[in-house]
Amino acid sequence: MSPMEFEFKPVSHITTGAIGLPGQRVFYLQARKDEELITLIIEKVQVQSLAIGVHKFLEELAKAKPDLPSASAAYDESEMGLTEPIEPAFRASQIGLGYDDESDMMVIVAREISPEEDDAEEGSVARFWTTRSQLLALSHFGLDVASRGRPICGNCGEPIDPEGHFCPKRNGHKK
Repeated sequence: MSPMEFEFKPVSHITTGAIGLPGQRVFYLQARKDEELITLIIEKVQVQSLAIGVHKFLEELAKAKPDLPSASAAYDESEMGLTEPIEPAFRASQIGLGYDDESDMMVIVAREISPEEDDAEEGSVARFWTTRSQLLALSHFGLDVASRGRPICGNCGEPIDPEGHFCPKRNGHKK
C-alpha cells in the first residue's frame, strides 16, 4: 500500500478514545474536517505523552508570547466520543507538535513508519491543525480516557488484571 498524506487545516473536531476492555483496549486519535473523517491507531502511552507535551508546549508558548489569550481546556464529554465507522488509516509510530505563529494554530503531526523501509519519511502522515483550546481539551480528555484502564498496583506500579497479577515486590504472590 502506498503512503497516504492527510492535511486537515483546520479540523472541525478532534478527539481520542479507546475501544475494548481494560488491558485489551485499542487507542485511537480521530479528526474531522467537515464531512471527512480520519482515524489513526495510537498507543496509550502516546495519548499520555501527547497530553503532557501539549501542556509543556503551551506553557512555553505563554512565556514566549505573554499577550496571547489563554487556551481553554473545557470540553463536553458527550461530544468527545469516537465517530463510527472506526476504520484506521494507519498506526501512528511518531507524533509531534508544532505551532504556526501567523495563524495561531497548533498542529499534530502523526507519522507511520513504513513496514518496507524503516524510514518515517516513507510512511503515511497526517497533519491535524487545531486551535490551542481544541488541543488543550484533547489533552485533558485523553488523560481521562487513559486513566480509565486497569488499576495500578501500589507496590510495583504495574497494572492489575481482574484475575490479579504477579507482583515482584510481594515476593511473587498474586495480589
